[in-house]
Amino acid sequence: MSDKIGDGPVDSEIAREMHAVAKTIDHWLNEHTGGKKWGFLVMMFPFDDLAGRCNYMSNAKRDDVIVLLKEQLRRFEGGADVKSGRA
Repeated sequence: MSDKIGDGPVDSEIAREMHAVAKTIDHWLNEHTGGKKWGFLVMMFPFDDLAGRCNYMSNAKRDDVIVLLKEQLRRFEGGADVKSGRA
């Protein structure tokens, strides 16, 4: 397994639950849209190990999620918006 954050598989202890949550959210958001109108991202992490792994699931492409997270972090930090990407 790589030591890069986010390159490993979802923690096996919560993988089934995360898949169920993601499927439910995707169904709820997009059931009547005729396709994928709404994207989402679910991030989960253990409170007792905040320096540890954060698991995520999304119905979006990884590259789009990266752009989304960069844009959101800049907004949280009060910086300018990122102007590229599709998120």
